[in-house]
Amino acid sequence: MNKSLINLTPEEILNKEFKIDTRGYRLKEVDQFLDEIIADYQTFNKIILDLQKEKEENIETILELKQENRDLRTSVEISKSANNRDGNFNNLDILKRISQLEKIVYGKDE
Repeated sequence: MNKSLINLTPEEILNKEFKIDTRGYRLKEVDQFLDEIIADYQTFNKIILDLQKEKEENIETILELKQENRDLRTSVEISKSANNRDGNFNNLDILKRISQLEKIVYGKDE
């Protein structure tokens, strides 16, 4: 969580001391309102932490799927080359296959 964007923590709100004036606010109302704010802050913190955890899991899944995709593309290319009908390769075919394999290996998606 980016602490620089949040001014107060739930603990700071809870421990805030107000000066009492003769014509000040009703302390009970202020305390009740601050309790609501603290509860909201705690809820926000939990939501943020849950979303950060979910984001990390999603990034991990994406990386795994990209690697699986690269592996499958490599397998397809190998299968294509093994099933070449005439069995003869010319230089152009070899260069195309090398180019495709480089894209797969170096992560350049089409």
